Amino acid sequence: MTYANETRRRRTFAIISHPDAGKTTLTEKLLLFSGAIQIAGSVKARKASRHATSDWMEIEKQRGISVASSVMQMLYREHVINLLDTPGHKDFSEDTYRVLTAVDSALMVIDAANGVEAQTRRLIEVCRQRDTPIITFVNKMDREVRDPLDILDEVERELGMPCVPMTWPVGQGKSFGGIINLRTQAMTVFESGSERRPQDFETIPLSGHTGLDPVSMDPGSASGMTTSESGLTTSGSGMASAHGSQSLAERFGADWQAAMDSMELATGASPAFDEAAFLAGKQTPVFFGSGVNNFGVMEVLDALVDLAPAPKPRTSNLIVNKQPVVKEIQPEDSAFSGVVFKVQANMDANHRDRIAFVRMASGKYTPGMKLKVQRTGKELRPTSVVTFMSQRREAVEEAFAGDIIGFTTHGGVQLGDTITDGANLQFTGLPFFAPELFMTVILKNPLRTKQLQTGLDQLGEEGAIQVFKPEIGGPMLLGAVGQLQFEVVQHRLKAEYDCDVRLEGCQYTGARWITADTPAELREFTNAYPQRMSLDAAGTLAYLCTSPYDVRLAQERFPKIHFHPLREHAGLALGSAN
Repeated sequence: MTYANETRRRRTFAIISHPDAGKTTLTEKLLLFSGAIQIAGSVKARKASRHATSDWMEIEKQRGISVASSVMQMLYREHVINLLDTPGHKDFSEDTYRVLTAVDSALMVIDAANGVEAQTRRLIEVCRQRDTPIITFVNKMDREVRDPLDILDEVERELGMPCVPMTWPVGQGKSFGGIINLRTQAMTVFESGSERRPQDFETIPLSGHTGLDPVSMDPGSASGMTTSESGLTTSGSGMASAHGSQSLAERFGADWQAAMDSMELATGASPAFDEAAFLAGKQTPVFFGSGVNNFGVMEVLDALVDLAPAPKPRTSNLIVNKQPVVKEIQPEDSAFSGVVFKVQANMDANHRDRIAFVRMASGKYTPGMKLKVQRTGKELRPTSVVTFMSQRREAVEEAFAGDIIGFTTHGGVQLGDTITDGANLQFTGLPFFAPELFMTVILKNPLRTKQLQTGLDQLGEEGAIQVFKPEIGGPMLLGAVGQLQFEVVQHRLKAEYDCDVRLEGCQYTGARWITADTPAELREFTNAYPQRMSLDAAGTLAYLCTSPYDVRLAQERFPKIHFHPLREHAGLALGSAN
């Protein structure tokens, strides 16, 4: 049995950006235009009363930022679109990195005034390591922003990725007139207002010879996008000679001429759209617009259906005679398989539930089917299985490769776990980075010790923070990539577990997960450094250090011990040692 028809309908992507580039707003507008929601919320500012649809955590409503990734599903043009909104703040980059392992493409949002920013560079590097295709949306064109040519040049220079303009702006800021769609050869005229729908904008076909070979595509087709024979190029006559667009030239004056000139330069310098290069993460189509004004968003939504890839094959380790054998799992395969890329505790404060977010890699899910957690070999018995529309959940009737489904559990599932309907598989690639900041947890009320232990166990399992339990006893340690993680965990311990804690500094500045080729070598090392040994939330042994020299000296003294900056590698090494 094959599920190829269903998997071809799936599009699973993440929205990534630097903070304040307008990512969460764009997320809501995509949901709005697909019909998934009826009204878009606004990120909480000083006087705003609503919070963003995709931001559900209390601290997110207070601060007006996303601190946890959200999963949303919508239907558009007979396609099932799974959208993952990620935190933009660098302190939560670990959560974002893990989300990027669960998607087939990414939508990068760039603030047209600020260009490519630090966090964007980090996220793009992760995408490039995985050859993830990227669609670029240049946001906030209704403000005073940088020249579009400068932005494209910076994207290409900073990210090492050629840009192919798909829409082009006419004017900017107060004189922003709209965008020219190079795919449909028409101009959509800009009008401000957050209540407008795509059909409310005036669209004017570009008549006559524009000097530009259009990117052709059947708007109703999902088979992808094809270029004209010469791709996106300009003819010798130049954009300025566009006789058929005389009315637009008269209407927008100097802004129209400037747009024609810059578009000629951009398309002349850009390569033709190459589907293979885009799918390999080596070329990015670029769209311009204003998310807050609902402008230019529909073009992006169409591009996600037409350009973004359907689910891809995933590499797994098939365990045969206790030895890993690499196998490629096809999305249309009949056997169910998936990987847990996120665990979230207390999404429903009334039920204290925990949801394991599973990216399906193959097969079909149906209610009641028997599933197994490969790490433990135990049967998975979720109390419910749901799909997501931010805070709203719906019971899953069926799901296919590419879909994100949530298993409501009471433990027994960790980040990175592979779940199948029986086959012995192990998907890899979910990273846990060695923390750079450490704090000691001091409970203000000792009678709440049990609640604290439960809270730290659950927050550690979901990856909100890394929790280390010293082998020789003593207070628990929290490890983080960024300072804001500590604040969020302290807030959540108080709000969700009624544990008021104080966080104090400690001497540790780093950690390395350790493995050895034999149990005897590992035992010798742990006996030599008992005060440095700790177990993380997954029960993996870690060596705590006070400076980089600690690791170097320990390595020299015990050359057969392996120090891992990523827990994924440690887990694999432990598996092979066992």
